[in-house]
Amino acid sequence: MRHPLHPALVHFPIACWSLATAADLASLAWGEPAWRFAGILLLAGIGFSIPAMLAGLLELAKVDGDNPAIKDVNRHMIMVMGALACYVASLFLRLHGTHFVEPGLLAIGLSVLGFLCLGVAGWLGGKLVYGHRLGVSPLPPV
Repeated sequence: MRHPLHPALVHFPIACWSLATAADLASLAWGEPAWRFAGILLLAGIGFSIPAMLAGLLELAKVDGDNPAIKDVNRHMIMVMGALACYVASLFLRLHGTHFVEPGLLAIGLSVLGFLCLGVAGWLGGKLVYGHRLGVSPLPPV
């Protein structure tokens, strides 16, 4: 493949987790339909995050250890892992066996914290591509 797969895959967990956080906040006003939807989206986002993270690890293997971008790469990974940890914890707090139950404030708070981590991770991902030009084909000579 001529271009990295990671950027194409991250849209799925980002969309699911962002909508899950929005549904969690909406559940404070709308109740059960919103928090059930949030639970399904959390589960889907966690599932979609696995191939996205594996593709990111493959991209990481192409980055030299002395590359100036490596600090931002590590920060990006830490923030993504933080988001994943928050969303997984939020999911477990709303599960009773295999059934969703109404999330408490801690579960919703973890969803919001996961969203904040996700936003920082996305900003760092943009910095890696547009600032450090990782995963970008070199420009042809003029």
